[in-house]
Amino acid sequence: MAAPSVLEAMSRPLLGHLDPAFVGMMEEIKEMLREVFQTKNRMTFPVSGTGSAGMEFCFVNLIEPGDEVVVGINGVFGGRMAEVAARCGAKVTRVEAEWGRIIEPAQIAVALEGRKPKLVAVIHAETSTGALTPIPEISRLAHEAGALMLVDTVTSLGGCPVELDAWGIDAVYSGTQKCLSAPPGLAPVSLSDRALEVATHRTHKVQSWYLDVNLLASYWGAERVYHHTAPVSMNYALHEALRLVLEEGLEARFARHERNHQLLKDGLASLGLEIASQPGHQLWQLNSVTVPEGVDEAAVRAKLLQNFGIEIGAGLGPLKGKVWRIGLMGESSTPDNVEIVLNALGQTLSEAAG
Repeated sequence: MAAPSVLEAMSRPLLGHLDPAFVGMMEEIKEMLREVFQTKNRMTFPVSGTGSAGMEFCFVNLIEPGDEVVVGINGVFGGRMAEVAARCGAKVTRVEAEWGRIIEPAQIAVALEGRKPKLVAVIHAETSTGALTPIPEISRLAHEAGALMLVDTVTSLGGCPVELDAWGIDAVYSGTQKCLSAPPGLAPVSLSDRALEVATHRTHKVQSWYLDVNLLASYWGAERVYHHTAPVSMNYALHEALRLVLEEGLEARFARHERNHQLLKDGLASLGLEIASQPGHQLWQLNSVTVPEGVDEAAVRAKLLQNFGIEIGAGLGPLKGKVWRIGLMGESSTPDNVEIVLNALGQTLSEAAG
């Protein structure tokens, strides 16, 4: 859900996308994104598009035909990374883990043996499974192999620690609709100087004109060269969403997500339900819940929506029919919401059993 002030910001009168007032707001957005990403990267801005556009942005700018790429796959979005990399002409080495478990650094180490890939790519918070893969050790292994480190932070940014500079991340993308609590439509991205050097000294032109950082840099940089018509209202929304994140404070925001995750987890246990993702690596903001044996998970979801106006996610891929996915992201991560969903779920399960 979006914060009320974010929705209010979207109702402001439109400005031209090169209007001085809008240009000033662009600078503020970039600065706030750097703070939330915990980076000094000068190439940090929102791509006009959803999180998947951010994914494509990173791959099309950094990969050329024939480049080797190592991709960690432990859910839907790791698989999507591998597909996008292959469409860029990359030779993809897939490092796979059971859905619900993390990509272990040891797996990446094995995949890097005897290879010199250009890029190692991992999902930080796998939305389809609720697993949080630790990044620092994988990043160290990637750099020792001479590779760039690319991380998907669509579900983690603003909900748990994301530290680009401290972790040595070269390329990152996210989305506005998860823990930033704005509508979908922009993809915050950031490239390190090392990654930007790769993007600006390519043998071939970037295959996407729209996502070419060499062109976008002129629009988001000091020159303000026209590139495309930016979604002005969405930038209003992101500006307000980032302001709210920083007003709360990153540490306080992370602690809130952790508290509400634990509250939900304890409540689920009292209903005889368990978190399905790997212990010690469970996302605070996306809780994957094991469906009890004999329960029609789709019927439960339908009744929650019909009777209580609560929508929870279904399992995807191998987890279809086996888990429910309960989001506690940004504005929606509150004790009241935890209590509401636990009461509704408990009542619905009791009726199903009776």
